[in-house]
Amino acid sequence: MPNHGTGHGNRDLSMGAANSAAPLAKNGSSALVWYAIAGVVMAIDQVTKLYFEHNFQLYQTLDVLAPIFNFTLAHNYGAAFSFLADKGGWQKWLFSGLALLVSVVLGWYLTHVPRIARVLSTGLALVMAGALGNLIDRVRLGYVIDFLHVHYGNVWHFPIFNIADVAINIGVALILFDAFFLEKKRQPLQSSS
Repeated sequence: MPNHGTGHGNRDLSMGAANSAAPLAKNGSSALVWYAIAGVVMAIDQVTKLYFEHNFQLYQTLDVLAPIFNFTLAHNYGAAFSFLADKGGWQKWLFSGLALLVSVVLGWYLTHVPRIARVLSTGLALVMAGALGNLIDRVRLGYVIDFLHVHYGNVWHFPIFNIADVAINIGVALILFDAFFLEKKRQPLQSSS
């Protein structure tokens, strides 16, 4: 007697393999959660900048953890670490345009990231928040407000930075961590049968 169940079993097995190879569900409209996180980080960045801009004189310093960390108000007319700060002002529009472009691309990409890729989504949201936070300063003031100063006495000084810069750096670290350690784990399992 022919075994009629075998054909159905093979079809079910092949459908199961097809389902395991199906793409992971994307963030889609749930990307709003990541936009909200970016908004909160951006708000924290802006509030801290306003505080230091209204309560400190330019280059005024307050020791927090001597001799390695203090608050120092600075204005950055360039990019990260004051890159191109001494140019004629065109860099404001270049960096503003780049920040806007990066933010739009990241905002779009967040809707296409697999929903389970939370580390990647967090990283993208942080980079977007930092880029927009510094963009607001550039458009509103023509420079970026910085106030976090890491140094060792008067021997070594790291360029002064802000919360947006911290968000960008943590975001990039999370994106790289995801790329090196988590992305392959999200790849659909291939059927070995």
